[in-house]
Amino acid sequence: MSKTLSISEYFSYFKDKRLINIFIFGMSSGFPWVLIGSVLSAWLKDEGLSRSMIGLFGIVFGAYSINFLWSPLIDRTKLPILYKWLGQRRSWILLCQSFILIGTLLLAGLDLKTNLALVAVICLLIAIASATQDIAIDAFRIDTLSENESHKATAAAAMATSGWWTGYALLGAIPFYMADIPSLDWPQIYYFLAAIILLLMGGALFAKEPKSNREAVHAELERVYLEKLSSTKQTPLTKTVAWLAVTVIDPFRAFFTKNGVKTALALLAFIFLFKIGEAFLGRMSIVFYKEIGFSNSDIATFSKVGTAVLTIIFTFVGSLFNQKYGIVKGLFISGIAMAASNLAFSWIALVGPDLRLYAFAIVIDGFTQAWSLVAMVAFISMLCDRAFSATHYALLASLGNLGRTLLSSYSGVVIDDWLAGNWSLFFILTALMVLPSLLFLYLIRHKLYELERNYHQKN
Repeated sequence: MSKTLSISEYFSYFKDKRLINIFIFGMSSGFPWVLIGSVLSAWLKDEGLSRSMIGLFGIVFGAYSINFLWSPLIDRTKLPILYKWLGQRRSWILLCQSFILIGTLLLAGLDLKTNLALVAVICLLIAIASATQDIAIDAFRIDTLSENESHKATAAAAMATSGWWTGYALLGAIPFYMADIPSLDWPQIYYFLAAIILLLMGGALFAKEPKSNREAVHAELERVYLEKLSSTKQTPLTKTVAWLAVTVIDPFRAFFTKNGVKTALALLAFIFLFKIGEAFLGRMSIVFYKEIGFSNSDIATFSKVGTAVLTIIFTFVGSLFNQKYGIVKGLFISGIAMAASNLAFSWIALVGPDLRLYAFAIVIDGFTQAWSLVAMVAFISMLCDRAFSATHYALLASLGNLGRTLLSSYSGVVIDDWLAGNWSLFFILTALMVLPSLLFLYLIRHKLYELERNYHQKN
């Protein structure tokens, strides 16, 4: 990796058509969160359902925290017909998008009040299909760049992150504008959302399947297992055992072998803890804004549209820093900056509903959020073995999601029961939450610097 790379040279990477594909797949990854998240919540609210009932629908997002359980299948299973036509990664992406499309059309044709249980089942199926799609999309991104193109890793991470926010926030804003048109109802809006999915499916059709030696590596590993299992002849049982061993056991063994047990455990702890403070803040942010005195229009302007646009823009600024100074340093500095940005919200809690201070906090938060997201995506990608890219990325990303969803669910308890409603102290606490993850990162920094050097020396 060249430390003297100019800004113009770095941004020339984005002319690579493969990165455009990564951006489009990022949109496909973010858009399902609109279908079963914000838009569904608005529809349920308009149908008169309680906040508790609407909140229960959030359980379906648990699929994103456990998708590593079936991620080995995405690395190994070849889909009939589609595999020959599209290849391993794109075939899985298109299949999952097809299920998401069908689920969206089914939702559009249902009466929510009389079919609530069926709606919940369809939302769960969409979540599973979307979480599975994410496995294939992340693996596609990692496989797209050859091992001698690691200098483009942060650019690819930036395109994936900005694509996700475009799909989630910018495309996700359209149905809310449509909902204010008197002649349109939510089922009609869902038919429109289905049309967007159909357009996004074109990404899988027109992208180029990345080259990989994954199948050759798997075949060699299976051969070794078969030699150990049978000294005479192969049987269906020994073939099945060998296939399962390569599919389920080897991805985890490869990760611990590559990094060493102590480093691997520290890495897992870091990923689990890194974004928890940010998640605590995010889970309670809307409640805080309303209690402190900001209007709904203020929240929509600053926290929704403003945050999305800023995150997309700053994604590329953060990726430039990571490209110039390295992914590990980017994680250190973005982690510290992310914690410091939370203090701006603590300041708002003391001052009150000051729009200028609100705007300042959103700008700082958007920058640090984008920076840390790009650094984390590039970091996890660096840790993945290309022979098991789908499994490794899903495992590590799911661990980060699990930390955020499992612990941040107690954020309301913390502010109410532990801090007696003291918002200023709450945001200071969220800033401190990043420190344990940075400690784990510091303890294994030398190993990670070595790993990063080896990663870039393949250029």
